[in-house]
Amino acid sequence: MCGIAGYISGSRELDAESVTRALELLHHRGPDDAGWLTYSQGKLRTGREWIPGVEPDPDLILLHRRLSILDLSTSGWQPMTSGDGRYSVVFNGEIYNFVELREQLTAAGHSFQSRSDTEVLLAAYAEWGNDCLRRFVGMFAFAIFDRERRALFLARDFFGIKPLYYSSTTQQFSFASELKALLELSQAPRHANSSSLLLYLRHGLSDQGAATLLQDIHQLPAAHCMEISLDHPESAQPMRYWEPEISRSDMSFDEAAQRLRDLFLESVRLHLRSQVRVGAALSVGIDSSAIVVAMRRVVAELEIRTFSYIADDDRLSEEKWIDLVTHRTGVKSHKVRASSHDLVRDLDGLLFVQEEPFGSTSIYAQNRVFRLANESGIKVMLDGQGADELLGGYRYYLAARFASLIRQHKLVQAVRFLRNAAKLPNTDAFTLALWSADYLVPERLQKPLRALVAKEFTPRWVNARWFEDRGASPAKVNYCEGPEVLRATLLRTLTDTSLPHLLRYEDRNSMAFSIESRVPFLTPQLASFVLSLPESYLVADDGTSKAVFRKAMRGVVPDEILDRKDKIGFATPEREWLRVIDGWVQDTLRSDAAANMPFLDSTSMQREWEAIVAGRQAFDNRVWRWLNIIRWSQQFQMDFSA
Repeated sequence: MCGIAGYISGSRELDAESVTRALELLHHRGPDDAGWLTYSQGKLRTGREWIPGVEPDPDLILLHRRLSILDLSTSGWQPMTSGDGRYSVVFNGEIYNFVELREQLTAAGHSFQSRSDTEVLLAAYAEWGNDCLRRFVGMFAFAIFDRERRALFLARDFFGIKPLYYSSTTQQFSFASELKALLELSQAPRHANSSSLLLYLRHGLSDQGAATLLQDIHQLPAAHCMEISLDHPESAQPMRYWEPEISRSDMSFDEAAQRLRDLFLESVRLHLRSQVRVGAALSVGIDSSAIVVAMRRVVAELEIRTFSYIADDDRLSEEKWIDLVTHRTGVKSHKVRASSHDLVRDLDGLLFVQEEPFGSTSIYAQNRVFRLANESGIKVMLDGQGADELLGGYRYYLAARFASLIRQHKLVQAVRFLRNAAKLPNTDAFTLALWSADYLVPERLQKPLRALVAKEFTPRWVNARWFEDRGASPAKVNYCEGPEVLRATLLRTLTDTSLPHLLRYEDRNSMAFSIESRVPFLTPQLASFVLSLPESYLVADDGTSKAVFRKAMRGVVPDEILDRKDKIGFATPEREWLRVIDGWVQDTLRSDAAANMPFLDSTSMQREWEAIVAGRQAFDNRVWRWLNIIRWSQQFQMDFSA
């Protein structure tokens, strides 16, 4: 797990000091070692400590910061070059099946000087080219320079677990693991992407496709690769190399549960490959509990430490469930609490870590969990991210299942499902039926329908004209064609809406404390299998979410956890926190920074906040988005004039 960056010179000469700053900004991602490579006039040069001016105006620079997890020796140092000198790589991530791949490559005639997965990746690319990507089980973002072809190959893993940003102009091409480092290398202007900005303000979404909140900075989308010619870098275009293979399964429910159990336990086994201490984030839902229990089951002698956030509000506290799981598994439990004043103290640092605004204060709870793990000497953590998107864990998937039944003309079954689902905690039939309209009503009819039910497309505190002038649309359309609305929704949230920004939050929060966070639910094999199952295996006819996984874990995870229907997770008492720090909230909303943002109506925001505090309006995450965007814009010195 590391930080990477690189630069292809065009007509703009790179300021050597920018390289130094980029390496410094990536230090937290790889505090164990550093390295650089330059290519100029057909010659490669490498070193550990970058010295400004070491190579005046090279054709290519590759930079690396190392967090040592596998092969802790210097043999795993990067940038790594193949024995024949043709290929050089900088790599961020882990290839969990590197042991098996090394055996195949050895049989094909390759020899290895290290025990690192980096060397296996390099040999795999030399042997199979781009096709190596589909053979990997892992998370990765890497760049491989082909000296013979004068080309740079970039790739990002199947789900976008590891980040990779780039900037491309006629003057240069640059890439990096984080925006801060890329801004140093690219010197891109800090103009806002109006469409991404509106999507965040209106719906709390970010990290969709190639877009970022910066107009001139892109991210390589998940499951994409691209090749950049050193001679014509401006012509590079991303290309998709993988998507889930969905073939309808005719397995019985019990057979599917057994197969899912086998796939999950095998994934956990691979994700435990490490030469450093491993822990787990435990929020005591089915997913994180299953990971902890599976870790114990796969490697009985493994020393396991769990890390959890405990809310002071009893309605949100999961402490009794945490104690149940840790007691049953015999692991050492670590817990952290946080307050509203902690949040104010740490907010600017958290925004600097996250680099783009985030959806709610639960991201702060996650950040504190990783800080605690770092203080306990942990360098690798396993986490349940992605399970909700794969297995139908969120409440809105109930509406998608209801919409599927309607679309399939199973009206009696749909009514029965709605009645059963409405009995679940924090759920009611009217809300589910209303949500289902998002999936069933075509886009052209959604605006008038929202008007009928008093649901604004563009809220009053948004300056709609500013966005209209820039061609930005406020719509987040969930409409699905075809009979299987739930399956289509799962695929969309897995690849486009929900999961991408959750993975960004997790990557930044973990790497801020030099921790590699691994997500065993996110493998191509597991995703393709789950998405091929009947919808009723995922969201059952009685509204039970993750039905097939609950069955798969029966006898592995405690029944008390499997039978829960009130999962909370890393939830924070956001409304109470913000009320406690009302003075700080009002100062932020009344600040010059807020008043000078042309896309916000600061007066409307202040009025709404006063109404929320007085109990005249309902509280939701829009308040946090206001505060987030204002503080972020100040910190990153954003320019909204374009």
